[in-house]
Amino acid sequence: MEAIELQGGARMPLLGLGTFKVTDPGECSRSVLAAIRAGYRLIDTAQAYGNEAAVGAGIRAAIGEGLCGRADLFVTTKVNFRSFETEDCRRSLAESRSRLGLDYLDMVLLHWPFGNVYAAWRVLEEEKDAGRIRAIGVSNMEPDRFIDLCEFNRVRPDVNQIETHLYCQRRGVREWMGKYGIACQAYAPLGQGRANEMFSEEAVAGIAARHSKTPAQVLLRFLTQEGISAIPKSVHEARIVENIGIFDFELDGAEMEALRALDRDAPMIGLPEKPEKVVRAMGW
Repeated sequence: MEAIELQGGARMPLLGLGTFKVTDPGECSRSVLAAIRAGYRLIDTAQAYGNEAAVGAGIRAAIGEGLCGRADLFVTTKVNFRSFETEDCRRSLAESRSRLGLDYLDMVLLHWPFGNVYAAWRVLEEEKDAGRIRAIGVSNMEPDRFIDLCEFNRVRPDVNQIETHLYCQRRGVREWMGKYGIACQAYAPLGQGRANEMFSEEAVAGIAARHSKTPAQVLLRFLTQEGISAIPKSVHEARIVENIGIFDFELDGAEMEALRALDRDAPMIGLPEKPEKVVRAMGW
């Protein structure tokens, strides 16, 4: 599995399994096990997803089957912004480790830029210093917020997890992230509800046919070739296997440019400065 070297020293796989809205415990555990069996080593969850215990069960099942060791995995969770106050954050991280059944977390992100971001960030710094977290980062942060965070704290974010896909390539945001050494991780890399529209784009379909790949594989390969880590979510084993089958081909320069040209630069989910999108995304 190809990986990104984060500025804090950890190596993060370029492709992982997302678990957003996978709330059935059995289904969640089975999908995590299927993903690890297929070769995934990055598993992404969050306190707000309500499935950390099920993710942990899937991880334990995979380790029990001898598919991997704990050190082979990169497990990410996110602190709910309602737990950003100092003691709330500390307690929530201990609870996340307990639910996941892990002694340490590979990466923890601050989930949405609301509440007492600075108090929570300093807790993440402390937890990283103590060896209970290997990498720390943020999600859904626009440049003004993460630049401010970088300039007034000791440790810079390793990652900013933001909505990124064919129609929302976030090139301007990614440029600023690059200036501060922050890696981009794409959630909703297949558009979350817009997949069929993306798959039917003439350029996408043509590239898929030329490489004997599916449109989904083309879109995920496009992101990873751009240096973006992607975490597609699926509970279907066939799709889980399909999504990781992207490292045996490469898009050429013309194909990459054809896909870049389809950028609409319009987030459909994670845009904190648009209240209607935030309210919808958070289920308020």
